Amino acid sequence: MKNAAAESNVRIIPAGEFKAKCLQLMDEVMEKKLTLIITKRGKPVMQATAPTLEEKPFVSIIGRSPNAKILGDIMAPMDWGDPVEKWTRANKKTKEKKQK
Repeated sequence: MKNAAAESNVRIIPAGEFKAKCLQLMDEVMEKKLTLIITKRGKPVMQATAPTLEEKPFVSIIGRSPNAKILGDIMAPMDWGDPVEKWTRANKKTKEKKQK
């Protein structure tokens, strides 16, 4: 126990003080990467440490599929055609299916 207290990032605190300053102590643990040892009647009962946050490596969309290829200019505006004509064609097909 005394070895843990000798480290600079370990702090021993009584349960009553932890209860009174819980939110502040949690922020300190995250910011300063502290380890809190909470004691009850002088005996350690709990240890609080900051979680280790692992950053996920970047994986591009193209990297996921080896068969993906970019053809043409991806920044050029798309030619969508006449949306009214496409709507009319789609509705004709739907009406024909319903009539059959």
